[in-house]
Amino acid sequence: LGSTRGCSGQRRLGGSTGHALMGTMDFKTDASAVTINLLLIVRPEEAANKEKGQREGQTEGGRGAGLNGDGNGNSRSQAPQGTDLNGDAEHTPQGADIHVQTKGMGKEESQLQLFPPNPAAHNNLFLVVFSSRGQQALPSLSLLCFAGFQKTEAPRPPGAKDLHAYPWDKSSLKSMPVDLQKFKELDAYALEVNVKNSVEELVKALLKQARTDLEKVRAIWIWICHHIEYDVVGYHNKSQVSSKPRDVLQMGKSICEGYAELFEHMCSLAGIQCKKLLGHAKGHGYKTGQTFTGDSDHAWNAVYLEGRWHLLDSTWGSGSVDDSFTKFTYRYNEFYFLTHPALFINNHFPDNSNWQLLKPTLTLKEFENNMLHSSNFYMLGLLAAHPETPVIHTVNGKASVSVDCRSGTLFMFKLKGTDEHGLMTLKKHGMKLDVYPQKTGSHKLEIFAKPSKAEASDDVYKCVVEYVVECESVDTAMRFPKDLHQPVGPSWFSERQGFLRPSHREPVLHTNDGRCSLTFTLSKDISVLSSLHTDGSSLAEDMGRQHVLQIHRKNQVELKVHLPHAGNFVLKIYSKKKSDPGNYDYIFNYLIRCLNTEVKWPAFPQRYTKWLQDYEILEPLSGLLPANRNVRFKLKMHGVAKVLVQAEDTHPLTQNKDCWEGTCNTSGCREVFVMVHENANHTFYSHVLKYEVETQ
Repeated sequence: LGSTRGCSGQRRLGGSTGHALMGTMDFKTDASAVTINLLLIVRPEEAANKEKGQREGQTEGGRGAGLNGDGNGNSRSQAPQGTDLNGDAEHTPQGADIHVQTKGMGKEESQLQLFPPNPAAHNNLFLVVFSSRGQQALPSLSLLCFAGFQKTEAPRPPGAKDLHAYPWDKSSLKSMPVDLQKFKELDAYALEVNVKNSVEELVKALLKQARTDLEKVRAIWIWICHHIEYDVVGYHNKSQVSSKPRDVLQMGKSICEGYAELFEHMCSLAGIQCKKLLGHAKGHGYKTGQTFTGDSDHAWNAVYLEGRWHLLDSTWGSGSVDDSFTKFTYRYNEFYFLTHPALFINNHFPDNSNWQLLKPTLTLKEFENNMLHSSNFYMLGLLAAHPETPVIHTVNGKASVSVDCRSGTLFMFKLKGTDEHGLMTLKKHGMKLDVYPQKTGSHKLEIFAKPSKAEASDDVYKCVVEYVVECESVDTAMRFPKDLHQPVGPSWFSERQGFLRPSHREPVLHTNDGRCSLTFTLSKDISVLSSLHTDGSSLAEDMGRQHVLQIHRKNQVELKVHLPHAGNFVLKIYSKKKSDPGNYDYIFNYLIRCLNTEVKWPAFPQRYTKWLQDYEILEPLSGLLPANRNVRFKLKMHGVAKVLVQAEDTHPLTQNKDCWEGTCNTSGCREVFVMVHENANHTFYSHVLKYEVETQ
């Protein structure tokens, strides 16, 4: 602003700590003259040194030192305390690097500090404190001022208008309307700001592109989440870590308290009411069902925007640490910016329950007993998980879980690291899972999810919820084949691949005689492939395909299944576009169960490539023909000139409308072939079917 032109209306005030001068100073700028009221307090050096020693004594002693109650039930670092003109204690924000420099004092030249650090915090009232030696004439002054800082009031405790209903109403992940698309330019700008010399300069740079209070908070949030890393070394030796904002800025890393204090200080400089909150968190190392005792273990913030308090956690917004807590990885997490309080309470429990911002508030016991949903749970559009308790007890060897969501989401699970002991089905708005632990005791159950239309970079399953399954008894009958893929049964996903209106919507088919039939309507021009699988060597891969017979009728497909013996089987279904020369893609599968030990069905006849998809075997369906018998053949085929059955002799079939019919004697042969003459002018036949003949 330039140098002073004069000082008027001076009034001297005496005191034990020095002298004060109150008056008006005029400043000359390029555009206009500015008048600012000044309060100048001059103290002896020994008084200043004494106060400095007291302040340092308040903050020594490692983590937790220098913390006093803030009146709202939370511990808070104490800022330097001064005295006002009446001798009463005065709360002053931590000193900032905003200084008034004296000039023309020669050897007695001193540095003055400006309080509060935000010059506009008390409108036009400035408090300048400096130390001096002996009797000196008052110096002329020039001021270094920071534009853009606004008035910051002392944070008020939360009231009724700050509260949100609990439980969550499933409306929004945020506590206020936020359009992330509108933040794109601001976020990109904040990411590129590279100021490390002082917090004030950093805030000044960030605010250049921020107009509203929400934009200011957003710019500060984005910068901290992308430029301050978690101090994994300091975490193990907290007494050596400084949480002071300027130290956090210069080091570029800190623990949660440093994140929270830097955020609070930057908001204060930006004219935003902000508060550091302390409490318990279900963070790294949390074990399902554990209890919380002792001192608080985490710090986060509340910010005051548009007449209401809001919650955020820049530590968890910045990234994550590995399981061994030795490496931090930047991994931005939008979820923890202005999180809805009914979701924030899922893993943040403040020391002062008022800062839950909930009605009703939760007790610590309720917090401990509630399900932990990761941020991925909500960011993927999931709504609820059942049961809502973290520990599940099996009933007759079975435990059931379900997840609700808004749109098609893909799920998977791990029970003690494997997905072998469960049946998971996809629903239009979620999934259902039954698990059957094969050992008694405690089992960790993890549920994973990913969007069905994920970007390539996002095409990975993320853990969304965890349970502990306590198994008292084992259901040994519910052991599933290793070939069973999760999820099981038809779903919105199989519909999307072209399999509509399934005749069996449940994932498990029960058959007593070892036979079953399924039908689908095909919505796309696709080819279908299916095969049967079971554990052990009883069913080779090529034979697995022969135990399923596909019948196509226009846009419908029927799958006939004949089981070779009793047991648990997997029916896998694949498809590909008819025009696609590539491989078939796996789509879904069923579990087929048969307890009848007398079941022993032979395979269907072997089909060759010339057997077209829309051909149909009416009889004989069994691929194993009786010896020394006349066997009737009835085959539905089109576009062929002749059909022959070759056994010991050759037997031509007669065309009757769209069917070819006739008989064949199986005497003296071990194999029977069906051949077609595709064109009357051709002299060769093509094999389409092969039957085995029972040995005598």
